[in-house]
Amino acid sequence: MVKKKGDPFEESLKRLQSIIEKLEKGDLPLEEAMDSFTEGIRLVQSCHRKLEEAENRLQMLLKDDQGAWVTAPLDASPSDKLSE
Repeated sequence: MVKKKGDPFEESLKRLQSIIEKLEKGDLPLEEAMDSFTEGIRLVQSCHRKLEEAENRLQMLLKDDQGAWVTAPLDASPSDKLSE
């Protein structure tokens, strides 16, 4: 069962965990294992996209040299933002 693109992150992650557990048991027929693996790859890609989107929306709140609050992307270090 392949999840739709719009499924919530948590549902996709639960489905992925379920697939991993089934694959780790090692008792699936080859074709079913391949189908599960393919679905798992799609879910990983979907979850990764959703995490990247969330990270892009997040910002850090920092103080500049004058003590004023400024925002910076989450991946910027405080010294990078303040030296601009």
